Amino acid sequence: MKESDIRKYAALMKELDLTGLEITEDNKVVRLERSLSAPVQQAVVSAAPAPVPAAETADYISVRSPIVGLFYSAPAENADPYVSPGDRVKQGQTLCIVEAMKLMNEISAECDGIIESVCVSNGQMVEYGTELFRIKR
Repeated sequence: MKESDIRKYAALMKELDLTGLEITEDNKVVRLERSLSAPVQQAVVSAAPAPVPAAETADYISVRSPIVGLFYSAPAENADPYVSPGDRVKQGQTLCIVEAMKLMNEISAECDGIIESVCVSNGQMVEYGTELFRIKR
């Protein structure tokens, strides 16, 4: 991405009073962030985030967050959670949603098994690599 484009997006952020903006172009991600107290914009260019591999032990598989965002255990505020401890899950089944930049990212089971524990609470901010679930094989 050209510097002039980044400056244009930074000006748009200031005009709209945004604190963050993420643009994906040609498999590259440009993220602009600014603090309301400081007028400095910061640009970070990186490749698209790679999925976080599940940590495996003899007893369980650890499902980790591939992104930074808000953890949601259910599809809507008053809906039942996707999974609860003791539930049997199939590979590819949706376990939760992690919201990042107003985008809802479904996190799916990587294997068949039983949910041993949900490691975070609904609405909690999670970091890249935060353990979300433990699935017993």
